[in-house]
Amino acid sequence: MAVNWPGLVSIGVFYIVVLGTGIWASRKSKREEKKCSGNRSEVAMVGGRNLNICVSIFTMTATWVGGGYILGSAEMVYDPTKGLVWAIAPLAFSMSLIIGGLFFVKPMRSKNYVTLMDPFQEKYGNKVSAVLFIPALIGDILWIACILGALGGTVSVVMDIHSWLAVIISAAVAVLYTLMGGLYSVAYTDVIQLSFMIVGLWLCVPFILASPSSANFTVAAVTKLHQEPWIGRLELEDAGRWVEDILLLAIGGICYQAFYQRVLSTATDAHAKITCYAAAAFCPILGIPSILIGAVAASTDWNQTSYGSPSPYEEGKAGMILPIALQHLCPFYVSLLGIGALAAAVMSSVDSALLSAASQLGRNIFKNIIYRGASEKLILMVVKVSVVLCGTAGAGLAMTTSSVHLFWIISSDVMYCMMAPQVICIFYLSRWVNYLGACFGFVLALLLRVLVGEPVIGLPDLMPLPWDKIQDDGTRYRLFPFRTAILLITLGTIVLVSRLAECLFEKGKLGSEDETGATCQEMKPMNKEQTNRLFATK
Repeated sequence: MAVNWPGLVSIGVFYIVVLGTGIWASRKSKREEKKCSGNRSEVAMVGGRNLNICVSIFTMTATWVGGGYILGSAEMVYDPTKGLVWAIAPLAFSMSLIIGGLFFVKPMRSKNYVTLMDPFQEKYGNKVSAVLFIPALIGDILWIACILGALGGTVSVVMDIHSWLAVIISAAVAVLYTLMGGLYSVAYTDVIQLSFMIVGLWLCVPFILASPSSANFTVAAVTKLHQEPWIGRLELEDAGRWVEDILLLAIGGICYQAFYQRVLSTATDAHAKITCYAAAAFCPILGIPSILIGAVAASTDWNQTSYGSPSPYEEGKAGMILPIALQHLCPFYVSLLGIGALAAAVMSSVDSALLSAASQLGRNIFKNIIYRGASEKLILMVVKVSVVLCGTAGAGLAMTTSSVHLFWIISSDVMYCMMAPQVICIFYLSRWVNYLGACFGFVLALLLRVLVGEPVIGLPDLMPLPWDKIQDDGTRYRLFPFRTAILLITLGTIVLVSRLAECLFEKGKLGSEDETGATCQEMKPMNKEQTNRLFATK
């Protein structure tokens, strides 16, 4: 098959529109910097805390409804070993946004924080916070890899070009406009990208539903036609794993800086909560096209299409079923709109992940640890360099696998097991924890997760667990919800070790002060003035 030049031109036009919007937004960012009486870096990171509520809703929704969400949902429905019952992202993401709005908006905004690492540095000091930043950075880079891999696979399938080329071009465009205007460029391009996504995918759905190669997808939901029924099955023994997958995305989602960046960019607490709840309502709606396309793909006799035999699942291309369906079940020019919509979905998330990782590197690592006397200009320069480095790392990882769902789950896994206990403690158990508990909890979570293993990345499963099933290849299929167990064990360890350390400090067994110079007795919360003074450039 020759290179699909009309398709390449259409995606090129889309990229030009997005880049143009980013350039326009960067000019707005420059104007806001002149108006802002605070730090210039805060304009880049949180948009001067005055982002329009409609734009805020668009950017929050677009960040969550990314390439991993769109392609991953279709992949789950199409996969005959999974099915609709395992396509839990729409439910889980809505839960994540509601939980964030109910429990994490107010404590994050009350002290005028800029990044999720700020409360950790305030409580534990710089060295411990730098260690806790590692899983957050890994999670963001894996997220970037997931969504860039989604676009690379999509474009390579439909346009017949190498996936690595699509990954590089997409990463370069996202990096460029993120460098130009920070959060303003990211937010306003999200408006364009989400609009493309809604129009493009919904336009394709009627054509896919009318495909002559597909059986009635409602019949195929419960009847075996060309493969197992796409509605899927949930056995009682899998119930724990199913619930854990929902919690993995729901609770893991509140540990991403991209969420807090949008929460902090609004003018008031009420606007921040409305943003969360509105995005929670839009997420399932925007997942419907992917689910329908996955269902139709599962109902299709691929031997009667231009794709031929064997089917995409038999060729190991279940992760790319959405672009394959667009190409072979839609008219040519309609499929181009669909591919543009997918490109929009990917770009709307990758820029958010880039900015969130770079913001924490620039503010919490460079400014607060490496060079406390850094000027605002230097901080912004470090943020821009970090954007390039994170984009490069994510693009490199994206070229290593074709499974979008893989990076998506691993990213959430890291956040859920290692960061969620720390985030819960810092916001709701702050009076009972200290840096020693946080360190012990971090080490224990890492040790347990390594021992449990992860076969998909070659990590051996060394620790046997209840209800394990030994598969043909010798690996264990885990039925026990071990990630949730790790989260709860880590949470308990942080509190218990902190209390034990408290007692030892009071008895003079460990000395009287922690590494930050504050006593390890109960640390009183700082007010807004103290917080601003702590993080002000010296």
